[in-house]
Amino acid sequence: MPRLSAVVLSSTLALLASMPLRAQQLILSDPADPVVASLVGRLDLERYKATIKGLTQFGDRRQGTARNRNAVDWIEAQLKSYGCTPTERLTYEWHPEPPRPRTTIGPNQTVGGGTLRGYRRSTRPNTDSLKQPDARLRALNTPQTVPGERQEVYCTKVGSEHPNEMYIIGGHMDGIGWGEAANDDGSGTALVMELARVFSAPDVRTSRSIRFILWNNEESGLDGAVAYVAQRQSLQGKESPAGSGRYPEPKWLGMIQHDMMMFDHGMPHADSSLSKEQRPEADVNIEFQSKSKMAAESQKLAWAFARANERYAHDYPAAVGQHMTNTDSDPFKDIVPAISLRENERGSQIGAGWDPQWHQPTDLFSTYTDADFRLGLNAAETTLSAIAELAGATIAK
Repeated sequence: MPRLSAVVLSSTLALLASMPLRAQQLILSDPADPVVASLVGRLDLERYKATIKGLTQFGDRRQGTARNRNAVDWIEAQLKSYGCTPTERLTYEWHPEPPRPRTTIGPNQTVGGGTLRGYRRSTRPNTDSLKQPDARLRALNTPQTVPGERQEVYCTKVGSEHPNEMYIIGGHMDGIGWGEAANDDGSGTALVMELARVFSAPDVRTSRSIRFILWNNEESGLDGAVAYVAQRQSLQGKESPAGSGRYPEPKWLGMIQHDMMMFDHGMPHADSSLSKEQRPEADVNIEFQSKSKMAAESQKLAWAFARANERYAHDYPAAVGQHMTNTDSDPFKDIVPAISLRENERGSQIGAGWDPQWHQPTDLFSTYTDADFRLGLNAAETTLSAIAELAGATIAK
């Protein structure tokens, strides 16, 4: 390789120095795979926003209500329109447990292993309908949960070489709080749906299978994910019917959850208020659970996602944390490598009130700016690129 002249080298360094830090990181990191970069380029901010907006037409999508069932129908129709087939549903029963005493969290206590720091805000879910000033939305969200049958929808990109192995990509579609559940978890649901759209394109193949699932009953205690594990864990890798080459439940290689992707404005001020602007340090949090039986494997998966973020995400870096908790990856964490992506660390940041919309009437599409939506899109870029590499994606010429 020819040596750069002093003039060329000086000009190159000056050009790098003039660029934003994120652009410098992308240029100096490992070279991108053109196939993966092309797939990431098929993600679009306006499409991501439109999918979230579509979900908000069903209000908070509280489980056990007609609006929740209508949202499941809408999600299924969207997945089918992308060509993500087979599209299926998991059915289970849900009946509430007796209420448990509320635990008070002190300033130095922990939530799921994350130490709370700095000033705190209340994190109690809103249960007062009158705090929702929009009469239309208040009426839509008025019917409350009825116990009984539940369903959640999923679709599968079947691997061309290893259909018996699978990565699971999830987000929960139910919400609470008398808002629109735009961030919690419309942002994660839309992310999963957009990945299903990209990977289901006719010219895209993957060596291994990918399942895109929109959990129900997350807010009631991860019940939809628990039901999935209970019903399908024992079916892993079994060909059915024998000799068909079909695997209704391929062997799980990893589970990746997406829960609240969009609001990173920093910690509360001394008066409990929060900044109206996104903090300069905003990032995509990638969490694994260090106390799980699969901690080493999950950590390895988390760093694979962080490396993919460095190469393919356009605006925001990733931060890896070890306190994954209280989302639909929890039932998988002792069985398979499992991680969760979100905008804040659940244990030490969301639990300390960094997100004032969490389970509140203000969790509305109109609350968020393009910077917030773009943070969610960068999480989509992170997961799409990592899974494209892990599942062996190719594009037909």
